[in-house]
Amino acid sequence: MSIDPHRFDLPEPEGWRWLAASVHLFTALGSVCALLALHALLDRAYETAFLWLGIALIIDGIDGAFARAVDVKRRLPRFSGEKLDQVVDYITYVFVPALALQLGGYLTGIWGGILASLILLSSLYHFCDNGNKADDHCFVGFPAIWNIVAFYVFAFALPGWAVSILVLVCVALTFVPMRWLHPMRVTALRPLNLTMSAVWALAAVWTVATGFPASAGAMAALGVVALYGVGLSVLWPLLGEDNDR
Repeated sequence: MSIDPHRFDLPEPEGWRWLAASVHLFTALGSVCALLALHALLDRAYETAFLWLGIALIIDGIDGAFARAVDVKRRLPRFSGEKLDQVVDYITYVFVPALALQLGGYLTGIWGGILASLILLSSLYHFCDNGNKADDHCFVGFPAIWNIVAFYVFAFALPGWAVSILVLVCVALTFVPMRWLHPMRVTALRPLNLTMSAVWALAAVWTVATGFPASAGAMAALGVVALYGVGLSVLWPLLGEDNDR
C-alpha cells in the first residue's frame, strides 16, 4: 500500500527534487544546442547548424511531458520552467534562425537587416502575449517557428524576393488571431498530425544528411506537410469550438 506524503504533509524524498531539477537541466540543454548551432553558422556549416536546431526542437517537444510527469511546479516552486522554456525557445526558434538567414545570404543588406529585426521584434510580441495559446493547445497568431521557416528556405533554396515575402507574411500573421496547430498537444486529428510530423521529420533528417538544397523527394514531402499544416490552420474554425475533444 503506497502512502501519499502530501496527505500527511510529510517531506518528500530529496530524490524527487533532484529529478525535477534534472528535467529543467534537460530543457536548458537547448541553449547549448543554440551555441553549437551558432558556431556551425559561423563556419558556414548550415546542415550542422540545423542538426543542432533539430536536436533543440526534439528537446522542446518532449521536455513538457517529463515536467508534467515529475510535477516540477510543485517540487521546485521557486524555479519557473515556463520562463526557462521561453528563453531557450527564443534563442533556438528565433534568434539563431534569423542569423542563419542572414549568414546564408537570404537576408542581405539593409533590407535584410530590417527583415531580420522584424523577425526578432514580432517574435518578442508573440512570446510575451498571454493569449498566445488557446484552450485546445493551438497557438494564436503565427507561433514564431522561424527555425522551421528558415529550414524551408534553405531546403528549397528560395530566391531572395520569395524569402522577403515569406518573412513579411509570417510577421504579419503574428498579429492575426488565427489558430496554428501544435502537433504534439492538440488531440483532434492526432493520428494524422503525428503521421505528418513523422513524414516531416524523416524528410528533414534526410535533407540535413544529404545537404541543402533538399532532393526532389524530400521537397515533395516537406511541401505536402507544409500545405497540410497551413491548410489545417485556415480550416480550423470550421471544425467547431470543441475540436480539442
